[in-house]
Amino acid sequence: MSNPFFKNTGPYNINFLLNNIGSKNQSINDHEIIDIKDLNSSHNNEITFFHSKKYYDLARNTKASFCITTDNLKSFLPKTCKPITSKNVLLDTAKITQIFYPDSVNDNFDNSADYIDHTEYKDKVKHGKNVLIGKNVKIGSNCLIGHNSIIEKNVSIGDNCSIGSNVIIRNSLIKNNVHILDGCVIGKKGFGFFPNKNSNFKYPQVGIVIIEENAEIGCGSTIDRGSLSNTIIGKNTFLDNQIHIAHNVKIGENCIIAGQVGFAGSSTLGNNVMIGGQAGISGHLKVGNNVQIGGGSGVIKNIPDNSKVMGYPAKDLKNFIRENK
Repeated sequence: MSNPFFKNTGPYNINFLLNNIGSKNQSINDHEIIDIKDLNSSHNNEITFFHSKKYYDLARNTKASFCITTDNLKSFLPKTCKPITSKNVLLDTAKITQIFYPDSVNDNFDNSADYIDHTEYKDKVKHGKNVLIGKNVKIGSNCLIGHNSIIEKNVSIGDNCSIGSNVIIRNSLIKNNVHILDGCVIGKKGFGFFPNKNSNFKYPQVGIVIIEENAEIGCGSTIDRGSLSNTIIGKNTFLDNQIHIAHNVKIGENCIIAGQVGFAGSSTLGNNVMIGGQAGISGHLKVGNNVQIGGGSGVIKNIPDNSKVMGYPAKDLKNFIRENK
């Protein structure tokens, strides 16, 4: 889905965009570009990026008109998508994203937030003390919000939801019957930047967080919004306390994740996944359906469906037990 919260300042001429990333030597006929998106969601008159062979299947089927990529990868693109070769695909993508969405780089506090007693939700939501509500916030029926919580701008909360105390939420779509426990921070920008000797170049984060029905988010957990795609927590998935979920992570339905598990960016979990405490999932990985990951494990490669793994690096459970008798 397209981001409903950040304002797109486009369209822009493709040559204007190329000039801003220092690609003046590439000759391209004038063409209006209306947006920048990931490979999967891009359409005609949009620009995307392709930086790793892990995504060649998506690259082959992208509907984007232009793609920032490398000389080695451009052959995977369909004929309808013109490659823009780059020495640093992610940095150039970040620069173009910032042109389209200049307000997405920083996450300053929401100065539009006001006490709930001054809003339309004064008598519609059962709430504690010192609750603040920002602009463009929608809250369904029969919801609870605890003390000192801030529902910042650009949030939609469904029916029968419970928001704990000391919670901060922004840039999020929360479906019905979701429970978010005390101390969570949801929808803030992800940890994306490019190191520089003088000042780091921050990667714009224009995605959102989507929490599906009947999910529960444990105390002190943090869920970053997506960069170009969205961060998604599936239906009936339960997160324990102090879990960190980085940008673009997608967790399937009916998953159970114990405390202090960390997910690096852009990893995908299938349905019915169980993860023990203090495990770590590296970025850009795919964990299949019905997978069980032992506590303290380090997952550094894809895991197929119906697997049981443990250890660092995570390996088949039977092998782990045999090697550690």
